[in-house]
Amino acid sequence: MRVFLWVWADTRKESTRKMPKLATPLTDIQPRNAKPKDKPYKLADGGGLFLLITPDGAKYWRMAYRFEGTERLLAFGKYPDISLSDARKARMAAREKINAGVDPAQAKRIEKKNKATANANTFEAVARAWHANKFDSWQPGTAKNLLHRLEKDVFPLIGKYPISEIKAPVMLDVLRQIEKRGAIEMAKRQGQVCSLIFEYVIASGIADINNPVPSLRSALKATTKGHHAAITPDELQQFIRAFEKIEGRMYPPTRIMFRLMMLTFVRTSELTTTEWTEIDLENESWVIPWQRMKMGKRKLNPRKIDHHVFLPRQGWQLLRELHQHTGGNKYLFPNLRDHEKPATNYGILAALRRMGYSGKMTGHGFRSLAMGVIKERLGYRHEVVDRQLSHASGDTYGEAYDRAMFLDERKVMMQQYADYLDTVAGGTIIAGKFGRAA
Repeated sequence: MRVFLWVWADTRKESTRKMPKLATPLTDIQPRNAKPKDKPYKLADGGGLFLLITPDGAKYWRMAYRFEGTERLLAFGKYPDISLSDARKARMAAREKINAGVDPAQAKRIEKKNKATANANTFEAVARAWHANKFDSWQPGTAKNLLHRLEKDVFPLIGKYPISEIKAPVMLDVLRQIEKRGAIEMAKRQGQVCSLIFEYVIASGIADINNPVPSLRSALKATTKGHHAAITPDELQQFIRAFEKIEGRMYPPTRIMFRLMMLTFVRTSELTTTEWTEIDLENESWVIPWQRMKMGKRKLNPRKIDHHVFLPRQGWQLLRELHQHTGGNKYLFPNLRDHEKPATNYGILAALRRMGYSGKMTGHGFRSLAMGVIKERLGYRHEVVDRQLSHASGDTYGEAYDRAMFLDERKVMMQQYADYLDTVAGGTIIAGKFGRAA
């Protein structure tokens, strides 16, 4: 009996020695009150989680674990930025990965690398890469305008976001901000540009994303297919009167820009990017180099024909007035923030909005208006008006006409058009305001 009792007691003692010691879970007060010592030490919470306190007083959450037979360590962050509760949640998530056969430390490294890649591939970064890649295929003016519009309308809103995070609702908000200022057609164009950027990212393998732009079509305001908003010749009188009500409060160069759009009906991009070197005030000559024209593309203008803008006397008076304001700059209409850059057509769009013509008239609409007036009211032939609008003829006979360019006829036509504008509102209302000589 004594032998039996002695053996039993010894067995019990060995069993007690082999039982693992379980860590007592920490309380909220323990991490908070833990003081630094001469050497780093740990406060264990259980399940491999512990708080490491360093001699300088810093406190770091760590988790010790085994994966595929190897001891490993996982960092969760610094206390108190990461609370005890947050650290326990992180431990639970790590355990779930381990149970699924995934090393949580390796998963964290991959996630960090992917996040760094996403942060590097911001919308602005990839948009500029796309722009640089396509630059040689565009006219210089087109390339410059595309980038400028992105810098104005898109980059301030989503430029710093990783492109992988830009989903349809975010993109829709960007385009609606453009719509709010009445630039319906511009919102559509910017959507098309952004769509090309997304397609570039997908094709280049920069990010695994979907293009959100095509799904936005039904959510954006509709534009008249194939046409820019424009008033008719019958609405011209009311339009001019509406402008006269606001022009006294306009910035002088913007007012002159608006008037020149009425008188010349060049494209807005061609007007805003005109340099003073293209203007000869003494000899009253304005020639836009073929490279700056929409027809600058060789397939539309194989003979590289420059475009003559025939200004009436009212237009030359406006340019002389403008020279007093901006003659010392590179451009007729320099950007207010950076005079080395041209202005945008925002001033014209803002004026149209103040006049109550948002969505009814655009900068491009001046060209449609001029064509209607000159053909319907002044009786000029279509091909003469087309040449002043710098349209490609599109046929063999048109190319033959191009040799003459109708220069003399266009010069007379433009003066008659300006005189028509001077009188259409009744004379006493607009007399002299288009620069008409007394």
